Amino acid sequence: MTEYIAAVLLILGSLFCLIAALGVIRLPDTLTRMHAATKAGSLGAGLVALSHAVFFQDPGIFLRAVFIIALLLLTAPVAAHLIARASYRSGIPLSGRTKIDELKKSKQ
Repeated sequence: MTEYIAAVLLILGSLFCLIAALGVIRLPDTLTRMHAATKAGSLGAGLVALSHAVFFQDPGIFLRAVFIIALLLLTAPVAAHLIARASYRSGIPLSGRTKIDELKKSKQ
């Protein structure tokens, strides 16, 4: 039974990683690409690590999976913030669909 649970988690994680990759390719500007990569990519990698822990059922592997998931949840938002800040400050244009630019108001 645990093999089936691990397989479902692995397939879901792979689908989220695929969605993240498609978002990076298809979305119009850096901010939305970064959002797709960090949110869906972190969830996908976390599900893959969790499927690994479920499949092997070893306390050491489970602890590593927990640390991997915690590291993803701690570092992905920080990296996304720094990427967004660097791209905005370097003058990379926003998408034409962006309606509100809060940082532009604070610059003036």
